[in-house]
Amino acid sequence: MEEEMRNELDMGIVKISDEVVGVIAGLATTEISGIVGMSASLVGGITQILTGKKNLSKGVKVTVGENSATIDLYVVVEYGVKIPEVAVKVQENVKKAVESMTGLTVSGINIHVQNVMIPKMETNNIQELEE
Repeated sequence: MEEEMRNELDMGIVKISDEVVGVIAGLATTEISGIVGMSASLVGGITQILTGKKNLSKGVKVTVGENSATIDLYVVVEYGVKIPEVAVKVQENVKKAVESMTGLTVSGINIHVQNVMIPKMETNNIQELEE
């Protein structure tokens, strides 16, 4: 039995890129209610404009070690939400998604709230306020 395990491990190496972990983390983040979106860096935003490709790891910085990953998320939250509660839900969802899909241990998830999105008021509401 032990020989079979050793042969499976000797077949080769599986290496998961930072970008793959970033895509998983980004998608898991946007699943949480209260998250409006991810905040792109200047370089990421320009690249997306020039190439026309949607960057699924936008707003995510990943450092992958041998068996673990540290993830920084740059998010935009909805106005009125309790930011600490939303952040904990994001951390739990991202940890679960990354660990189950990659087998890596997530050693840390840092949430950076970059902006708060205020919902647009309808023009009818604005007229009512003026009267």
